[in-house]
Amino acid sequence: MTYIKSWDDFEKAAEKLYLANPMKVRYTMKYRHTDGALVLKFTDDAVCLQYKTEVQQDLKKIDRFMTNLMRHMVSSDK
Repeated sequence: MTYIKSWDDFEKAAEKLYLANPMKVRYTMKYRHTDGALVLKFTDDAVCLQYKTEVQQDLKKIDRFMTNLMRHMVSSDK
């Protein structure tokens, strides 16, 4: 599996993947202490998107994105 290098590309692709089929998409977030890296993975079993960062400033971007995604999940617009 390959990693998407740009945060903006990953964010757009992950949101598109979620909006296409919200009931099948799942994500994991894992911190790897040996690398000092945070790894995000979105998948719907057909498409797998991964992003890895070692930069602390990316945490704010990730937090904003996850907040936006949670809003999509709880909204009544389906």
